[in-house]
Amino acid sequence: MSTSKLLIRPMQREELDLALAWAAAEGWNPGLDDAVPFYAADPQGFLIGLLDNEPVAMISAVTYGTGFAFMGFYIVRPDCRGRSYDWQIWQAATARLAGRNIGLDGVVDQQDNYKKSGFVLAQRNIRYQWCGQPLSSPPPLPGGASLIPLDAVAFSTLRQYDRAFFADDRTNFLRSWIAQPHCTAMAVQQGDDLLGYGVIRACREGFKIGPLFADTPAIAASLFSALSSKVATPVFLDVPECNAAAVALAESHGMQRVFETARMYTQTAPELSLQRTYGITSFELG
Repeated sequence: MSTSKLLIRPMQREELDLALAWAAAEGWNPGLDDAVPFYAADPQGFLIGLLDNEPVAMISAVTYGTGFAFMGFYIVRPDCRGRSYDWQIWQAATARLAGRNIGLDGVVDQQDNYKKSGFVLAQRNIRYQWCGQPLSSPPPLPGGASLIPLDAVAFSTLRQYDRAFFADDRTNFLRSWIAQPHCTAMAVQQGDDLLGYGVIRACREGFKIGPLFADTPAIAASLFSALSSKVATPVFLDVPECNAAAVALAESHGMQRVFETARMYTQTAPELSLQRTYGITSFELG
């Protein structure tokens, strides 16, 4: 089968809608409004491969700060697979990110291929699905702590708190992510201290919680209950398997494992607060 050289360029904003449609066709269940915050993260970070002006391949190569990047949306149109278009657009993405520590959440059966490109496994992430087992009452919050809408928290406070959970600055993404339509964002605050926050957003199917960051299991449980009570089921939560308390939170509510990814990096895994990570923001952007 013949192979032609792709024209590879950054996506325009409206082309990111196509990327989300392709992701939905792959069963990845993106959020209804993901395009705007994703594009805000890095407008040059989504690549599309064209053949005779028709899209046949795509990938994200999103940069954060000065030293980190994340790859996702690695898709070739089904009728064009097996022609090396995947390799062409992969090379374009890695060239754009040269010198950075690159992360990705890859499907398990592609781990060996990513290893050949220099990626090293850091942890497994498990997607849980909840279909409506009644919620038990969450543990009480610490004295003086309260559950509040996230927009009542100063953005500077939120940004500082979020840095413990992500490898580099993601201010533009974060500002847009918490303000998207069809989402609810909550926080637990004690005085001037932020003790946790979470976001739930509408997806093609049901709702996803992400992120869910909390200083203690009790705070995570309170946020999970508050967010879940705002929507119908199913609800999805992406959990780092290495956080036993996060796994326990999901399974205590009867959530079922439905999918998993391999979090991998090209350099040393960044020092993230995984023991306070009860829900990952996004498999596509980290």
